[in-house]
Amino acid sequence: MSATVEKATTATERRIVHKFPGMPAQDGAGVKLTRLVGTPQLPDLDPILMLDTFRSDNPNDYGAGFPEHPHRGFETVSYMIKGSMAHRDNHGGKGLITDGGVQWMTAGRGVAHSEMPAQTGGHMFGFQLWLNLPAKEKMREPWYADIPATEIPVIALGGGNSAKLIVGEWNDMKGPGPDRAIQPFIADVTVAANSEVEVPVAAGHNAFLYVFEGEAKVAGESVRKGELAVLSLGDKTRVGAAADGARFLVVAGKPLREPIAKYGPFVMNTADEIRKAIHDYQSGQF
Repeated sequence: MSATVEKATTATERRIVHKFPGMPAQDGAGVKLTRLVGTPQLPDLDPILMLDTFRSDNPNDYGAGFPEHPHRGFETVSYMIKGSMAHRDNHGGKGLITDGGVQWMTAGRGVAHSEMPAQTGGHMFGFQLWLNLPAKEKMREPWYADIPATEIPVIALGGGNSAKLIVGEWNDMKGPGPDRAIQPFIADVTVAANSEVEVPVAAGHNAFLYVFEGEAKVAGESVRKGELAVLSLGDKTRVGAAADGARFLVVAGKPLREPIAKYGPFVMNTADEIRKAIHDYQSGQF
């Protein structure tokens, strides 16, 4: 069952409907991370399937990385704040992103890939999102792109406020991420102390923000460092900062309102499609 938020019937400002601290988890070859979406508290937020954050200065927490594993039916978006991520897949996709870069992989009908994180200057900090594909696109051809930091626009918002726009539109600027049916919006926003910005999230899209520096405020309610806040629907999304300022990730997308069937690295619409994905992978059809 996909998580939903209540529909706004009149023009209104978004507010916080849930806050979560995330839960410790391990994935790949023992990589330590915090899972924020894809937990018992928040299984998904249509069309966002998962959000992980990994942050450590100890290579033992992630050095073995994510050896080759399969995916089908969705997209992965990896954003490295600090450090690097090497990607290789069985469709010829290969790349290395460094500080501030993004890797975008559309698994579509099937990909087997590996992801190997590494430090920059003794630090490693990044995110990975899983974004759903509509039923009619789940078996599309796989696709992969590296987006270096130099291609991600930094939008000056005045008063020391700024936003790195990964995908979506803001102030007539367009992020370098691909156009998709869910109309994804992903931005890394910095708000100065005791200041406020209006984030251009479409009124009907589900959205959340994750604070990773300082303390943010939405409709007067605080979101502390390490908390994810699910937002109500609304026509305006205003986010302020407390005395220490704030930096946060904002993610939004147009709900698909389709059945979701999950099994590990496969996300389809029915149990039969999951069984077919397992069969296809085991029989070498990826």
